[in-house]
Amino acid sequence: MLKPGSLRDQLTAAIPQLKTDPSKLSILIKSGVLSTRLTTSLAFEYNYTLQVLLLDYSGHPDAVMLPIVMWLRQHQPDLLDNPDRQTKAVRFEADFLTATTVDLAIELDLTENVFTRPRPGVGGGMDVIHKAEPVHPSVQPFSEEWSLWFRDELLAQWNHDPRP
Repeated sequence: MLKPGSLRDQLTAAIPQLKTDPSKLSILIKSGVLSTRLTTSLAFEYNYTLQVLLLDYSGHPDAVMLPIVMWLRQHQPDLLDNPDRQTKAVRFEADFLTATTVDLAIELDLTENVFTRPRPGVGGGMDVIHKAEPVHPSVQPFSEEWSLWFRDELLAQWNHDPRP
């Protein structure tokens, strides 16, 4: 599964508090299912709920949500395009610890398609290929350098990797 690490990289690059203390970010899979069929291919699909936990977070919630939305547009665009899924695409809970800090839990339902093909020259060898999400025709490429402002306050600043 490649998406959890990719989202971790995006959030760690974007959120100032995580740049200085990445241990405040925990990513886990709450539940998962492997879907496959008895065919000539060994292809399968991971279906899982990814939970993102920001512990003792004192930043603005927009500094978390915007990088997640950007990441979803690239790595799980069907969540944002499907009317049945978009209202539940990003679910969250917050535990207010103090007047300025929260534990923030965010859930995303993700999929990853995995294919295999015979490895040339290696008897019984198989190459494993994680299929990238198709680029949605209405999604414009983003700039690689981002800064997020709320009024005159800089909330986050990061470099976005536009590659799938």
